[in-house]
Amino acid sequence: MKIASTIARYLLGIMFTIFGLNGFLQFLPAPPMPPLAGQFFGALIASHYTVPIFLVQLTCGILFLVNRYVPLALTLIGPVIVNILIFHALMNPEGVAPGAVATVCWFILFKRLRPAFDGILRSQST
Repeated sequence: MKIASTIARYLLGIMFTIFGLNGFLQFLPAPPMPPLAGQFFGALIASHYTVPIFLVQLTCGILFLVNRYVPLALTLIGPVIVNILIFHALMNPEGVAPGAVATVCWFILFKRLRPAFDGILRSQST
């Protein structure tokens, strides 16, 4: 399990560092999108909503690669992965593969670091 979690951490790190940088530098060509997905993504770009998203991706990618604050990076990148999956499920199903890979890697790494999340996942009555 340790080897699988290390591989998953590096995959998440590489993936989100590259896609986070691409959000700022646009070095990867954008694939063609269905009209609704293009309109949605165009609105996100026009409103600059993507800037904090790409910043979170880049920050978390670097944290995964340097193996520091990994539970924090998992916590921050989780909602981004959920939104990637929802976007592809509803508007662009052909591009879901990277999101699915990120999801599997996230769960592998989460399982390894589960004790770091015990406090927030404990059912507690006050």
